[in-house]
Amino acid sequence: MNDRISAQRAADSLEKPVSEAANLAHKLGLDPYRVNYWIVDYDEMNELIAYDGFQTRYPHWRWGMKYDRQQKQNQFLGGKAFEIVNNDDPSHAFLQESNSLADQKAVITHVEAHADFFAHNQWFGLFTGGGTPDAAAMLARHADAIAAFMRDPDIEREAVESWIDTIQCLETNIDRHRAFESASAEDAPRIEDDDIADRLDELDLGADVVSEVFDDDWLEAQREDEPSGAIPPEPEPDLLAFLFRHGMAYDEEREKAVEMEEWQRTVLELLRREAYYFAAQRMTKVMNEGWAAYWESMMMGEETFAGTDEFLSYADHQARVLASPGLNPYKLGKELWEYIENSVNRREVCERLLRVEGITWRNFHDVVDFETVAAALAPDPVIDRIAGDGLAAFDPDDPRVDGEVLAAAENGEIDVDRYPWKLLTYEGMAERHYSLAKPQNSGFLQRTSREELERISRYLFDDSRYGTVDEALADVEYAAGWDRLFEIRESHNDVTFLDEFLSQEFVDDNDYFTYEYTQATGDYRATSTDYEDVKKKLLLQFTNFGKPTITVQDGNYNNRNELLLAHHYNGVMLDVEQARQTLERVFDLWGRPVNLKTIVKELDDHDLEVAKRREREPDPDERGKLIRYDGESFTVEDLPWSEVEGIAATDVDYDTKPDEWLA
Repeated sequence: MNDRISAQRAADSLEKPVSEAANLAHKLGLDPYRVNYWIVDYDEMNELIAYDGFQTRYPHWRWGMKYDRQQKQNQFLGGKAFEIVNNDDPSHAFLQESNSLADQKAVITHVEAHADFFAHNQWFGLFTGGGTPDAAAMLARHADAIAAFMRDPDIEREAVESWIDTIQCLETNIDRHRAFESASAEDAPRIEDDDIADRLDELDLGADVVSEVFDDDWLEAQREDEPSGAIPPEPEPDLLAFLFRHGMAYDEEREKAVEMEEWQRTVLELLRREAYYFAAQRMTKVMNEGWAAYWESMMMGEETFAGTDEFLSYADHQARVLASPGLNPYKLGKELWEYIENSVNRREVCERLLRVEGITWRNFHDVVDFETVAAALAPDPVIDRIAGDGLAAFDPDDPRVDGEVLAAAENGEIDVDRYPWKLLTYEGMAERHYSLAKPQNSGFLQRTSREELERISRYLFDDSRYGTVDEALADVEYAAGWDRLFEIRESHNDVTFLDEFLSQEFVDDNDYFTYEYTQATGDYRATSTDYEDVKKKLLLQFTNFGKPTITVQDGNYNNRNELLLAHHYNGVMLDVEQARQTLERVFDLWGRPVNLKTIVKELDDHDLEVAKRREREPDPDERGKLIRYDGESFTVEDLPWSEVEGIAATDVDYDTKPDEWLA
């Protein structure tokens, strides 16, 4: 009873912040799913984290393991669960009851931005086909179905759990770039030519009847259109779908492949569907977390959604999140969103200034007074310092001002001192928070390179000119940066986001670099600050969720019903031990021998010894290998380069060691 009363009090105290955070998000141009907030205690939060943000999942030991890991992380490493939100409509967010009010407000603003990203990013729309997600209900149905199999007296619970273990090891082997389709919805295979002849023979029809019903032209057309019979006809990235359609279960007692039981196929398809649902979150981790951190900072700090007595607590909250060690998606994402906003705004300003009489890309840095420009770009004091006693300065017809709210504020219905942003439209908010007017970005415009200025000038198709700098800056679109951010959040995933927008300027500003393990010295060393090298390393972390890209090549390899998989080599070798363990799992779903071709780097012992003496990195040889598992043992054989050159990337190499290391 006391727990329920405490939770209700916490919920009541957050009702106003939840409502106002949603209002503020819309003022800033966000358009999130409606969010339902739930107050949970410490144990419930750990359980939700273990369940990937949902209250119901299928029964399996993995959830208990994740729960135990989360508890130990909190207990021994000082971790703290601030929030968890799921991609659903409405979204559901869970707030830990013991968090401070400052933490809860930070979570709420963060969640509103997540819900906006869920609602508008096309990679999340792939799963639903553009429809409305109902993930909680879907996962609950899956849980009920799998629980029913476990209760079935004719099915061993251990067999179901073992089957789930096998599928989970392969859950990233889907076609993440395609919309989800049921594996059972594929077109039925066409009948082979000899099958047509066999069927006609079975009908025992006379030649005259055959010629009457099946004319020669039609039969010939079937032969011309008939595929080669290869399964699959093209490399198939969705391994789970292929195994659903063509795989068999290995029966250890009978020591042979048998048809999958109906429950096995059902569980395989249910977990494949869940893998597609969670794929978008894995594909947009940097974008999504950076997006939420960006808008949370805007709302909590710049719009003082955190009260005066809460700000220091909030600052500590965000500092801990952004300072997390390793590859931090919150920090990387937030910095890159801010850089893009600054870059777009800078281009907008440069386009205006380059139309001023007497200013060209050649003399730009000599004739432009950047302090004067900065002062001119600063937001109008009327909208920058809003106060209840200054309402007379606002024009209800000003596009930056919300006329209805102004009237309500004049009638005393709105506390403008506490919620000044209510008085502004999107245009007003964009000017109020214009990035190039912020102190931390004071040198960004002046840093514009001559190359960029020349490029901008080359594409100035508008012939209109300005007589003065002030006239040019008066036409600056304050919302240009935000408008571009909203466009990007709709279409990109982490790989395309980093590939398109990470630049040398960004790398230099934020001190990114690469490092490599050196064979010569046996340690790690910083290797490069070149943005192309940094980009390579980052893309390695996010392409295919950071996992090796595997495709199905042949379902009848060497005409023996063996499965041939291919690792698409990008300069990074497979972990051979993990590859073997994975092949064992694939064998369970194929029922027959499984083969994997890949490329490995091999170092000659003599070359390695020479490299160590000279403190130079050896240059390894790349060789094709075929790993085969027959259910009992592994074999590894060399493949001629001609058989693996099709899986070797010719223009991608994630090794960023300087050339002199390889001399």
